[in-house]
Amino acid sequence: MSRVLVVDDDPHLRRTLRINLSAHGHTVVLAADGAAALRAVAEHPPPDVVILDLGLPGVPGLEVLEGLRGWSAVPVIVLSARTDSADKVAALDAGADDYVTKPFGVPELLARLRAAVRRAAVVTPDGAPVVETASFTVDLVAKKVVRDGAEVHLSPTEWGVLEHLARHPGMLVTQQQLLHEVWGPAYGTEGNYLRVYLAHLRRKLEPDPSRPRHLVTEAGRGYRFEP
Repeated sequence: MSRVLVVDDDPHLRRTLRINLSAHGHTVVLAADGAAALRAVAEHPPPDVVILDLGLPGVPGLEVLEGLRGWSAVPVIVLSARTDSADKVAALDAGADDYVTKPFGVPELLARLRAAVRRAAVVTPDGAPVVETASFTVDLVAKKVVRDGAEVHLSPTEWGVLEHLARHPGMLVTQQQLLHEVWGPAYGTEGNYLRVYLAHLRRKLEPDPSRPRHLVTEAGRGYRFEP
């Protein structure tokens, strides 16, 4: 099972999560503030996933997230009482893998934790950590894309879309599957999200974005990654 770092300034919530996560076989490390969280991620062994509150004393949760993304690819699930969409967007753009609002159900949190760990696995169905196309290379371990010898900058959400497609080369990924994996189980009908981010990816990666050969749309069904 996973090693989980829980970062929250509420001692009652930390205790509740420690009990529930431990009961499901996870090893739990606790941190009450941002500075302690950054130290814990740097320790060995590092956590497999971080559950992070935004309203932390000292170093705010968003700064912790941005600091982590400077040197770590550990999956981060934000756990926050902030329900405003702007807060969610800011956290996801800063590199969060998921966003759960308080109050929450433990079964849902456990499901999201499992999904985050699965997405962090560094293998494709054939076991390859690097997916090569005729136009660019996707490194699932380093979490980067190289085109024409240069690394292509992707936002965390762009990377999430590309990564999930690249892990299933040649396979149809439905809109609902892709939304669930990248945005979370509460999403399933927001096809406009996918159209926007696929357009961004095609402009950055496709030789001819108007006639994509690698990030292919299956009308009315979903998307397909063609190496």
